[in-house]
Amino acid sequence: MTTRRTRPAPRPPEGTPPRSELARQARTALADAVRIARWAADGAAPGTPPLAAQALQRAATALELSPAQVRSGWDRARLAGLVELHGDTARPGWRLRAWDRDDSAVLRGWVALFDAWSLVHPAPADLESTAVAEAVEAVPQVLSLLQLSAGPVTVPALLDLLGQRVAELREERCEVPYGPQPLPGPAEPAPPADPAALLDWALEGLAAVGALTLAADHATLTPLGNWAVWVKLEQICVAAQSPAGNIEQSAADMLLGCARLTPGPARDEYRAWLAARPVGSAVAELLDVARGEDALLRGLAFEALRVVGASAEPEVRAVLTDSSLRPYALLWLAEYDGADPEDAPDVLSREEATWLWVDTAAAVADHGETGLLVRHLDSAVQGTVPALLEEVRAVGHPRTVQVLVALAAAHPDPALAKAVRRAAFQVHTGGA
Repeated sequence: MTTRRTRPAPRPPEGTPPRSELARQARTALADAVRIARWAADGAAPGTPPLAAQALQRAATALELSPAQVRSGWDRARLAGLVELHGDTARPGWRLRAWDRDDSAVLRGWVALFDAWSLVHPAPADLESTAVAEAVEAVPQVLSLLQLSAGPVTVPALLDLLGQRVAELREERCEVPYGPQPLPGPAEPAPPADPAALLDWALEGLAAVGALTLAADHATLTPLGNWAVWVKLEQICVAAQSPAGNIEQSAADMLLGCARLTPGPARDEYRAWLAARPVGSAVAELLDVARGEDALLRGLAFEALRVVGASAEPEVRAVLTDSSLRPYALLWLAEYDGADPEDAPDVLSREEATWLWVDTAAAVADHGETGLLVRHLDSAVQGTVPALLEEVRAVGHPRTVQVLVALAAAHPDPALAKAVRRAAFQVHTGGA
C-alpha cells in the first residue's frame, strides 16, 4: 500500500487526432528529411554542414530536389535525430530505422524538430541577438495562448502577449549590484527591437516546422502543434508539484535530496525542479554538477537530464570530448535515440565501460554500503578479477586507488582482497 497521490493519465483535448494520425502527419512533414537521411545513410553521405558542393549536387540529382531543399532537409534530419554524424560520416539514427513501424519514434522526432524551430528558421541578421533570445524564451506563452484558444488568434493579440512576456522576463532578470560601483561611461544606446518583426520571425519559424498555419492577420495551431503544446503544458502541471520539497534547492542539493528516492519519485522531483527554471540554465547547472568530484552526483545529474529530453541533446553531445562525462553522455544519447536501457552500454568501448565502472564504484564507496561495493564486481565487463584489475589500473581514473582500497577492505575473500590491495599499491606508486 502507498499513500502517494495517484493521478489518472490525462486525456488530450477533444478533437485531437489519434496518435496514428498524428504520426502520419509528422511523417508527411518530415518526408524530405527522411529521404535525404536514407540517401546519406546508404553510403553517399553529404558530410558535415555546410554540405560539400559535390555531395549536395549528387543528392539533389538523385532525389530530384533543389540544392536548397537538400540543405533544408539535411538540417531537419539532423535536428529530428534521423541521422548521426561521426566525423565526416553520416549514420542512420535509431529513429530512421524505426520510422516506418514506430509511431512513438516518429512523434519524438517531430517534437525534437518542433523544439528546434529557431534553428530551422534562423533569425534575420538585423534582429539584435538579445531580443531574439528573449523572443525564444517568450514563445511558450504565445503557444499556450494558441492552444488554450482552440482556434485562430489574431496577430495583434499575440503581439501584445509577446510584449508582456518579454517585459516580465526583463523584470525577473533585473539585479541590483551591491557595494560601490564605478560610474558608467557613455554608452551607445542599443537599437530598439521591433516586436512585430520578432513575432513575424517566430511565427514563420513555427510554421516552418508544421506547428501552426498563418493567414493574413491570425495564426492557428495545426493538430500536431496543438498536441505538442498540450503535452508540454501537462508536463509542467505535473512537474510543478514537488512532493519532497527540493524545487528551490541548487542542482547539487536537489540531487542529493533525491539520492535515496526510488526512480519514480526521483523523476517527479527532477521534473518539478526543471519546471521552475529556464531549460538552458537548468541543463548548464546540472552539467556543472556532473563535472565535479562527487561521482554519485555525476550519475544523478544525467538521470535528471533524461527527464529534460530533446532540449538537452546539444549540450550533452557537446560534453562527449570530456573524458569524465563521455560514458554518461554516450549512454544518455543511446537511450535518447531509443535504445533499450539494457542494451545502451553496448555503445561504450571497453575502456569507457571500465572508467564508468570505477566512477560508479567511487559513488558506492562514498555514499553506499560495503556489500553493494562487493556486488558491484559482478557488473564489470571483464570476466575475471585479474582482468578487471589490469584494465582498471590502465584506465587512469583519479579515484582508482581509493576505490580499490575500499573494495579490498570490504571483500570477504582474503586472497582476492590481497590482490586488490596489491593493485591499489601499484597504481599509487606507479608500478606495473
